[in-house]
Amino acid sequence: MAGNKSYTIVEYFGGDDGYRCGYCKNQIGNFSHGMWSHTMTVQDYQDLIDRGWRRSGKYVYKPILHKTCCPQYTIRCHALKFQPSKSHKKILKKMNKFISKGELPKEQHEGEPMDSVSEESGPRELRHSEMKCPASSDIQAAMAECPTVAEVHKEDVDVTSTNSETSRSDLVSVPGGRTTSAPKPGVGPDANRPPCRKAKDVRKERRLKKEQKKGDADGDPSIVSPTPTSPSQNNSPKLLEDFIAESLRDNSSHCLEFRRFLCDSPLEAEYSPDGPEVGYGSFHQQYLLDGRIVAVGVIDILPSCVSSVYLYYHPDFASLSLGSYSALREIAFTRQLQKQSPKLSYYYMGFYIHSCPKMRYKGQYRPSDLLCPETFVWVQIERCLPPLEHSRYARFNQDPDAGDVRALKDVGKALVLYRRTVMPYAAYSRKRKGSSDETEVRQYAGLVGQDCAERILLYRT
Repeated sequence: MAGNKSYTIVEYFGGDDGYRCGYCKNQIGNFSHGMWSHTMTVQDYQDLIDRGWRRSGKYVYKPILHKTCCPQYTIRCHALKFQPSKSHKKILKKMNKFISKGELPKEQHEGEPMDSVSEESGPRELRHSEMKCPASSDIQAAMAECPTVAEVHKEDVDVTSTNSETSRSDLVSVPGGRTTSAPKPGVGPDANRPPCRKAKDVRKERRLKKEQKKGDADGDPSIVSPTPTSPSQNNSPKLLEDFIAESLRDNSSHCLEFRRFLCDSPLEAEYSPDGPEVGYGSFHQQYLLDGRIVAVGVIDILPSCVSSVYLYYHPDFASLSLGSYSALREIAFTRQLQKQSPKLSYYYMGFYIHSCPKMRYKGQYRPSDLLCPETFVWVQIERCLPPLEHSRYARFNQDPDAGDVRALKDVGKALVLYRRTVMPYAAYSRKRKGSSDETEVRQYAGLVGQDCAERILLYRT
């Protein structure tokens, strides 16, 4: 490929087979088209998500809405016009109270999924010119009361703790019950008995000892004896890094899947004179509390939007409604970026799934739109909800004559990458030997649209 032009390169996989649905648990009811993206420009991905596609790591997929058991409609929020609801303000006040006073709520906020505004999606198995907006004062004023806890870092997450023993550690471990009277003074611990230890620490030490014995028997010098754990270490709260490592330690395939889903991205980092200072691409936002990482949000910054990919957080802080809180933060972040890049004014929340009650919360971020699955125009969510009450699948554009303006017109103009050479499909089909693949290429090009088909390189062997 000549020159310095960046290309999107994909391999298309089709979507004939059903697989397990993460929402209704139907074993074969979830259907989607998919393709693996080796590399992708931010503009191509912007155009793809505006046609109902979405990425999970480097895998990009588009649900087959009229066929799948739980139709997933792309949803976006008008960040500049967003007004927090009473429940949103309650979440902000709860966070401000915790940071200022150290009071951790005892109960988790209802309807708070782990992945914030992202979802258990796809076949993976693991969410401007200066414009005056009267609504911006509400959320920005509430945010101003709360110290900034989000820091943007490009590429991989730095999971190195800077301070595990913090002044907030005692505030994190809040007892769940109440005492009606002061406890009577005791005689203290028995000095002749060893200090109390958690059962899981005992099991961990036993397992490591077994591994050490096995290593000694096999002559493996790489296995060393564990360092004895002190009582003070046992009583200190676990870090997010420890929680992740503990859940993935015994299965290297889980670690690989974790990295593929949350760290790998096909998006190329790009910078533009009229774009945001941080540039475009995939980012991790770390939420820090006294030097500890308590949550990490994965986002994509694209020419027209901030797209929320996923959020994971330490379970000790579940009662803070970090999923909803991070969404509010990301909306505020979108507003900041819009001041640097006028076109960047939307916050994409992934998919809205009306047939799954726990996923309807995304519709509470108003004003918002849903993407019509047939014409690919945005329609106010208030107009979309009535037809969804009667049918899982619905066309939102009420104009019966309207169609897809970017529909495929000429498959011969679709670009392919064949033997390290870029060529239109018409030229490739003349060179190719064997059975025709036009049906597959036509399906792919119809799904991405004529414009994307003429820019994206479809890999052919």
